[in-house]
Amino acid sequence: MKIIHLHQEETKLIKLAIENNRQAQQQIYSRFSSKMLSVCRQYIKDIQLAEDVMITAFMKVFTNLNKFEHKGSFEGWIRRIMVNECISYLRVQKKVKFTEDEIYVEESFNAIDSQFSIDQIQFLIDALPDGYKMVFNLYAIEGYKHNEIAKMLGINEGTSKSQLSHARKMLQTQITILKKQDNGTE
Repeated sequence: MKIIHLHQEETKLIKLAIENNRQAQQQIYSRFSSKMLSVCRQYIKDIQLAEDVMITAFMKVFTNLNKFEHKGSFEGWIRRIMVNECISYLRVQKKVKFTEDEIYVEESFNAIDSQFSIDQIQFLIDALPDGYKMVFNLYAIEGYKHNEIAKMLGINEGTSKSQLSHARKMLQTQITILKKQDNGTE
């Protein structure tokens, strides 16, 4: 039995894709497209628009493959391109507004109760204003720090913290309402 190391296989696949091998590019797309559509969907509510942005981002992936330095995970590199493309799309659409509210309250935020489905959680996140949603996704889901978010979005760090605080507060309110509805108390 021959064992193929995943890392070597990925490196070979990337090398072939850089050489414009369409089969290699298709394999990369097939391997990562469903995960990357989920990433785009976190930022863009409409699934067709999210898919369009993902495809545009994959074009950037393929045109910039030679810039991948094999220093981190390939999936992480692709994910970063997806997030940046979503942010660019939303900027062009002028759908994101940030309030220059630098007053924020650092509060603990408990994990969302497991009684909610993924669809319910996504619905709650989608209901956030775009600025809140973008900062929430970048911080809570992607793991960026506030100084990185501020730099990416062209806002100051205090605004990023404020947007996150407001997003958390809105989510907690909506979770409370959902719990009451599930318990039949509302």
